[in-house]
Amino acid sequence: MPGTRNAASEGVDLAYIGRVLRVVSVADFKLKYADSSLGYAWSVAKPLAYFAVLYAVFGRFFRLNLGFKHYPAYLLIGIVLWTFFLDTTNLGLWSFVGNSSLLKKLAFPRIVLPMAASMTTLLTFAVNLIVLAILIAIDGLRPALSWLFVPLLLLELYVFTLAISVILATLHARMRDIGQVWELAGQLLFYATPIIYPVGFLPRWAQYIAFANPFVQVLQDIRAVIVPQREAMTVAVVYGSEAARAVPLATLTIMLMIAWWIFKRDEPYLAELT
Repeated sequence: MPGTRNAASEGVDLAYIGRVLRVVSVADFKLKYADSSLGYAWSVAKPLAYFAVLYAVFGRFFRLNLGFKHYPAYLLIGIVLWTFFLDTTNLGLWSFVGNSSLLKKLAFPRIVLPMAASMTTLLTFAVNLIVLAILIAIDGLRPALSWLFVPLLLLELYVFTLAISVILATLHARMRDIGQVWELAGQLLFYATPIIYPVGFLPRWAQYIAFANPFVQVLQDIRAVIVPQREAMTVAVVYGSEAARAVPLATLTIMLMIAWWIFKRDEPYLAELT
């Protein structure tokens, strides 16, 4: 029957895509640490090094930890999520240009390449979450039922990060300067995002702008769930209504639409552009 053949062919295609995704992502993960003496330990050392330096400077010298009972957990949550976002977008940016030979020799859905890049960083992210869980336990925080919402928030973060990665990868195939632009933008965004400091340090108008960013919304929602104190302000607190969650979700929807439009426009020409 035609319906059966179509379903079967779709199943084969999905299985093929899954294999390509798995092979490319695992190969990228191994290649990332292939020439490193510490190997996979760097996946843990990097965010911990950031945490140690930032906690010493802002927690001790600038005394942000005073009156902030769980500042270490608050800070490390921000660092781990930001590291995942930045690593994924940086790796995704090169997913087309860095795999030019694959694009020219093999026929497969091109979207697999930025997805594979995100799978690579997801493996590192999973390891960092274990380290984060250990610090949360040391900091005296205990699990609650509200923690069940964390996987949904992480899924939202993944979708947003993948959308940005697809946009960057596609633009980078056309304009190599995108790499330099995103490197600078990433540094500026780190300090513009309330990773080190509480959202309440920002002026009111800046808080409204910050929470239009899905990353900030996810970051603060996870903090509010795990570190439930006044510093973990959410979009509902800033805007004064739970309905305000529609603001970052609207941004996420727009980013997905832009990513899909740009990718579909350039997909037929990626082999030539790279």
